[in-house]
Amino acid sequence: MKISDVQSNEYHAFYSNYLALVPKDKLLLNGFNESTQDIIDFFQNIPVIKLNYAYARQKWSVKEIFQHLIDTERVFQYRCFCLARRDKTPLPGFEQNDYISPSQAKNKSIESLVEEFKAVRQSFIVLLNSLNDEDLQFVGNANGNAMSARAAAFVVLGHYIWHINIIKERYL
Repeated sequence: MKISDVQSNEYHAFYSNYLALVPKDKLLLNGFNESTQDIIDFFQNIPVIKLNYAYARQKWSVKEIFQHLIDTERVFQYRCFCLARRDKTPLPGFEQNDYISPSQAKNKSIESLVEEFKAVRQSFIVLLNSLNDEDLQFVGNANGNAMSARAAAFVVLGHYIWHINIIKERYL
């Protein structure tokens, strides 16, 4: 299944920026498998002095961004799972800013964040391997809007690209 298979009625327009960053010929599972090591390498190669750096007041540090990416992947994995299981219960949104402070990301080592990322990513890959095209096409309700299981998964891929681009532009 490719990103180009995802139709605009399968997600809220807010996610368009993330989805647009995923190469049009990218297969879903390949995207998860291929990006895993790239993400690990990217964060492990950031100079230690930059890990707690934020480019402006009230902006997250690099470690907080990494934690945000991990947390968001967890949320969207849950959404993907529920939607693929054809759960018609409206899924809640989440306020990303509320998650950062209690995460204590600034006090975590980059190694512990990488371990957390690997575990979350592997869990998502196992889930995706268990789903078929029909499962992934199911559209339900997430945060008051239509969302398909496959859109939830592809959003994760684009979300990483978005934030890594921001880190490259404003933090390094």
